[in-house]
Amino acid sequence: MCHTVQYLAYIFAGVRKNSVGIASLVVPTAAAPHDGPGISQGMKGLLSVLIVDDSELIRKYLRAVIDENRELYICGEAENGAIAVEKVRELRPDAVILDLQMPVMNGLEAARQISKFAPRTLLLMYTGHHTDQLLKEAQAVGIREVFSKTDEQPNHLLTWLSNACIRH
Repeated sequence: MCHTVQYLAYIFAGVRKNSVGIASLVVPTAAAPHDGPGISQGMKGLLSVLIVDDSELIRKYLRAVIDENRELYICGEAENGAIAVEKVRELRPDAVILDLQMPVMNGLEAARQISKFAPRTLLLMYTGHHTDQLLKEAQAVGIREVFSKTDEQPNHLLTWLSNACIRH
Protein backbone atom coordinates (compact mmCIF):
# COMPACT_ATOMS: atom_id res chain seq x y z
CA MET A 1 0.00 0.00 0.00
CA CYS A 2 1.46 3.40 -0.97
CA HIS A 3 2.13 6.06 1.67
CA THR A 4 -0.66 8.35 0.44
CA VAL A 5 -3.31 5.64 0.76
CA GLN A 6 -2.06 4.70 4.24
CA TYR A 7 -2.18 8.36 5.26
CA LEU A 8 -5.67 8.79 3.84
CA ALA A 9 -6.89 5.62 5.54
CA TYR A 10 -5.56 6.92 8.84
CA ILE A 11 -7.13 10.38 8.49
CA PHE A 12 -10.48 9.23 7.17
CA ALA A 13 -10.89 5.94 9.06
CA GLY A 14 -14.26 7.13 10.37
CA VAL A 15 -15.70 8.12 6.97
CA ARG A 16 -18.82 6.19 5.97
CA LYS A 17 -21.35 6.60 3.19
CA ASN A 18 -24.81 7.75 4.17
CA SER A 19 -27.91 5.67 3.41
CA VAL A 20 -28.37 7.11 -0.09
CA GLY A 21 -24.76 6.62 -1.21
CA ILE A 22 -22.28 9.27 -2.23
CA ALA A 23 -23.72 12.78 -2.14
CA SER A 24 -22.50 15.70 -4.19
CA LEU A 25 -21.87 19.04 -2.53
CA VAL A 26 -22.96 22.07 -4.52
CA VAL A 27 -22.09 25.61 -3.50
CA PRO A 28 -24.69 27.96 -4.98
CA THR A 29 -23.47 30.67 -7.30
CA ALA A 30 -25.16 33.84 -8.44
CA ALA A 31 -27.71 33.43 -11.21
CA ALA A 32 -26.13 36.08 -13.44
CA PRO A 33 -25.25 34.53 -16.79
CA HIS A 34 -21.67 34.46 -18.01
CA ASP A 35 -19.94 33.14 -21.08
CA GLY A 36 -18.46 30.00 -19.59
CA PRO A 37 -15.92 29.19 -16.92
CA GLY A 38 -13.78 31.90 -15.48
CA ILE A 39 -13.69 33.46 -12.06
CA SER A 40 -16.88 32.31 -10.44
CA GLN A 41 -19.78 34.72 -10.26
CA GLY A 42 -20.76 33.67 -6.74
CA MET A 43 -17.35 33.94 -5.10
CA LYS A 44 -15.34 36.55 -7.03
CA GLY A 45 -11.61 36.27 -6.60
CA LEU A 46 -11.71 32.57 -5.70
CA LEU A 47 -11.00 29.72 -8.05
CA SER A 48 -13.85 27.20 -8.03
CA VAL A 49 -12.77 23.56 -8.18
CA LEU A 50 -14.67 20.40 -9.11
CA ILE A 51 -13.12 17.20 -7.70
CA VAL A 52 -13.63 14.04 -9.79
CA ASP A 53 -12.48 10.68 -8.42
CA ASP A 54 -14.23 7.35 -7.94
CA SER A 55 -12.66 7.04 -4.47
CA GLU A 56 -14.63 8.83 -1.78
CA LEU A 57 -11.50 8.73 0.35
CA ILE A 58 -9.46 10.64 -2.26
CA ARG A 59 -12.26 13.19 -2.79
CA LYS A 60 -12.46 13.86 0.95
CA TYR A 61 -8.69 14.13 1.19
CA LEU A 62 -8.50 16.65 -1.66
CA ARG A 63 -11.42 18.57 -0.18
CA ALA A 64 -9.69 18.80 3.21
CA VAL A 65 -6.44 20.00 1.64
CA ILE A 66 -8.07 22.48 -0.76
CA ASP A 67 -10.39 23.86 1.93
CA GLU A 68 -7.30 25.13 3.75
CA ASN A 69 -6.43 27.40 0.81
CA ARG A 70 -8.19 30.78 0.90
CA GLU A 71 -7.89 31.26 -2.87
CA LEU A 72 -9.81 28.09 -3.75
CA TYR A 73 -13.21 26.61 -3.00
CA ILE A 74 -14.83 23.31 -3.87
CA CYS A 75 -17.97 23.86 -5.93
CA GLY A 76 -18.76 20.16 -6.27
CA GLU A 77 -17.68 16.55 -6.54
CA ALA A 78 -18.28 13.69 -8.96
CA GLU A 79 -17.46 9.99 -8.79
CA ASN A 80 -16.99 9.37 -12.53
CA GLY A 81 -16.32 11.18 -15.79
CA ALA A 82 -19.92 11.17 -17.03
CA ILE A 83 -21.14 12.93 -13.89
CA ALA A 84 -18.17 15.31 -14.15
CA VAL A 85 -19.27 16.39 -17.64
CA GLU A 86 -22.78 17.11 -16.32
CA LYS A 87 -21.41 18.99 -13.29
CA VAL A 88 -19.15 21.17 -15.44
CA ARG A 89 -22.17 22.14 -17.57
CA GLU A 90 -24.18 22.90 -14.43
CA LEU A 91 -21.60 24.50 -12.12
CA ARG A 92 -19.09 26.02 -14.58
CA PRO A 93 -16.05 25.52 -12.34
CA ASP A 94 -12.79 27.30 -13.01
CA ALA A 95 -10.79 24.08 -12.53
CA VAL A 96 -11.50 20.35 -12.60
CA ILE A 97 -9.27 17.77 -10.93
CA LEU A 98 -9.79 14.43 -12.70
CA ASP A 99 -8.72 10.91 -11.82
CA LEU A 100 -7.66 8.74 -14.78
CA GLN A 101 -9.33 5.40 -14.07
CA MET A 102 -13.00 5.61 -13.10
CA PRO A 103 -16.11 3.61 -13.92
CA VAL A 104 -18.58 4.77 -16.59
CA MET A 105 -16.17 7.29 -18.19
CA ASN A 106 -12.45 7.75 -17.54
CA GLY A 107 -10.73 11.07 -16.95
CA LEU A 108 -9.27 11.39 -20.45
CA GLU A 109 -12.66 11.01 -22.15
CA ALA A 110 -14.26 13.40 -19.65
CA ALA A 111 -11.52 15.96 -20.37
CA ARG A 112 -12.02 15.52 -24.13
CA GLN A 113 -15.74 16.29 -23.78
CA ILE A 114 -15.30 19.15 -21.29
CA SER A 115 -12.68 20.82 -23.50
CA LYS A 116 -15.18 21.02 -26.35
CA PHE A 117 -17.83 23.03 -24.50
CA ALA A 118 -15.73 24.71 -21.76
CA PRO A 119 -12.30 25.37 -23.28
CA ARG A 120 -11.34 27.95 -20.61
CA THR A 121 -11.77 25.45 -17.76
CA LEU A 122 -8.44 24.40 -16.22
CA LEU A 123 -8.26 20.60 -16.44
CA LEU A 124 -5.81 18.78 -14.16
CA MET A 125 -5.27 15.06 -13.66
CA TYR A 126 -4.48 13.57 -10.24
CA THR A 127 -3.63 9.91 -10.78
CA GLY A 128 -1.63 6.97 -9.53
CA HIS A 129 -0.62 6.14 -13.13
CA HIS A 130 1.68 9.04 -14.03
CA THR A 131 3.86 8.31 -17.10
CA ASP A 132 5.31 10.38 -19.93
CA GLN A 133 2.89 8.70 -22.34
CA LEU A 134 -0.08 9.62 -20.12
CA LEU A 135 1.14 13.22 -19.97
CA LYS A 136 1.15 13.39 -23.79
CA GLU A 137 -2.33 11.83 -24.04
CA ALA A 138 -3.67 14.11 -21.31
CA GLN A 139 -2.33 17.26 -22.92
CA ALA A 140 -3.78 16.18 -26.28
CA VAL A 141 -7.29 16.24 -24.78
CA GLY A 142 -6.90 19.56 -22.94
CA ILE A 143 -5.46 18.59 -19.56
CA ARG A 144 -2.91 21.20 -18.54
CA GLU A 145 -0.95 19.16 -16.00
CA VAL A 146 -0.78 15.64 -14.55
CA PHE A 147 -0.03 15.14 -10.85
CA SER A 148 0.86 11.90 -9.09
CA LYS A 149 -1.14 10.48 -6.19
CA THR A 150 2.02 8.77 -5.01
CA ASP A 151 3.47 12.08 -3.77
CA GLU A 152 3.36 12.26 0.01
CA GLN A 153 1.18 15.38 -0.16
CA PRO A 154 -0.45 17.18 -3.10
CA ASN A 155 1.78 20.27 -2.72
CA HIS A 156 2.52 20.51 -6.45
CA LEU A 157 -1.19 20.39 -7.28
CA LEU A 158 -2.06 23.10 -4.75
CA THR A 159 0.82 25.32 -5.86
CA TRP A 160 -0.33 24.97 -9.48
CA LEU A 161 -3.93 25.88 -8.54
CA SER A 162 -2.80 28.85 -6.43
CA ASN A 163 -0.72 30.14 -9.34
CA ALA A 164 -3.75 29.70 -11.60
CA CYS A 165 -5.67 32.04 -9.26
CA ILE A 166 -3.03 34.71 -9.80
CA ARG A 167 -3.13 34.26 -13.61
CA HIS A 168 -6.92 34.54 -13.72
